[in-house]
Amino acid sequence: MAVRIEAEHDLSPIELSSLEERLHRDNRRMTDRDDDRELAFVIRDDAGHAIGVAAGYSWAGTCELTLMWIDEAHRGRGYARRLLDAFVAEAADRGVKKIWVATHDFQAPGLYEKAGFERMAELAGWPEGHSNIILCKTVAAAGAA
Repeated sequence: MAVRIEAEHDLSPIELSSLEERLHRDNRRMTDRDDDRELAFVIRDDAGHAIGVAAGYSWAGTCELTLMWIDEAHRGRGYARRLLDAFVAEAADRGVKKIWVATHDFQAPGLYEKAGFERMAELAGWPEGHSNIILCKTVAAAGAA
């Protein structure tokens, strides 16, 4: 069989999602864990427009927060912390033990640190002139003493 590698920088969301699902199937098979689920909280204004989100997933006793955003016009009102608290509480309810997040130095590392996340790594030069910071929070499962 002949194969070729081609640049396809504009894959459709449907195709990309399909390929990602194939990776998830492999991960489930290799770990014998099929408890992966999306985890997301959204804040909406009176018109129903999303003005903030905390989104990620849980799987195999871990959780990753992959998207945290508040619309610029609504920042400074505590929405990010409320979203983060809801995200952490849901993760704990699912039995998650660790929550991971990556943020840049110009984004919100202080928000996560105030919420009990600890810096695990700082990758300088990502992007140039800045750092990508990896943080982790250990959580107690709901109902744990």
